[in-house]
Amino acid sequence: MFSIDLNAARVRLITTVSNKQYVNTQCNNHNPLVAVFTPLMKERYKMKTRTALKQGFTLVEIMIVVAIIGLLAAIAIPNFIKARTTAQKNACINNLRQIDGAIQQWALENKQGPASAVKFTDISAYLKNSVICPAGGTTFADSYTIVDVATKPVCQKVPGAGPNDPLAHTLPPDTGA
Repeated sequence: MFSIDLNAARVRLITTVSNKQYVNTQCNNHNPLVAVFTPLMKERYKMKTRTALKQGFTLVEIMIVVAIIGLLAAIAIPNFIKARTTAQKNACINNLRQIDGAIQQWALENKQGPASAVKFTDISAYLKNSVICPAGGTTFADSYTIVDVATKPVCQKVPGAGPNDPLAHTLPPDTGA
């Protein structure tokens, strides 16, 4: 409960705290208290209520994020495919080197000439692991072709169109004469 006492340009506000107890506060305010309760000041003390919650993202923001992710995927996916193809090619060429080394070792140990025919059963003891083409081979027979000691092994999955084909799984030519 409030009561106002106006004394010679001094306003004294008396507030009721409880029954028969008063708290006196002195103000040196020359403006009457009516000015405090004008409609402009009432708006300041008005209770804040939210009618609509603004949470989440708008459709435009979600579409922008999706477009950026799509752009990044369009840039990155071809690079991943190229890297996978290159890795498969390198693994297959290393397998061809192991097969060629096994053929040469078999020929030396068994005193075979360059025209001697070679089968997988002849060289399988010289190969450590199962040797298949990483580009889709399931067994040695459907991955590689071996003929004789003088002929290099060939990949059946990606044989290549010629000696300069960059995607071919072929052994490079020997450097020695």
